Amino acid sequence: MTLIQDIEKEQVQREPFAFNVGDTVRVDVKITEGERERIHAFAGIVIARKGSGIREMFTVRRIVAGEGVERTFPMHSPAVVGVTVQSPGSVRRAKLYYLRKRVGKATRVKTKRATQAKGDA
Repeated sequence: MTLIQDIEKEQVQREPFAFNVGDTVRVDVKITEGERERIHAFAGIVIARKGSGIREMFTVRRIVAGEGVERTFPMHSPAVVGVTVQSPGSVRRAKLYYLRKRVGKATRVKTKRATQAKGDA
């Protein structure tokens, strides 16, 4: 067995975060400044997920002062404390790189509607 396969067995035991491309999420990241640690939140739209297993990564994009900011996070990093879905998105693509060219309201993603069961009225 290779070293990566050994690490995958240990690391993947942690429950992966449940979110999809197009969701608006808040990623809580542990930041160490000298001897102090704090949690920093980065909120935005998930524009990509790539890789599998221990190598899985996801990219979150947000607009700050009119400028687009993207951060790529490893899914199984100990620095990523949590991922909270603020609103689920309804998209038809696996990668939303086209949002990089859009400005203002054009960057919005439709929200996923809650489906109603047949028996409910």
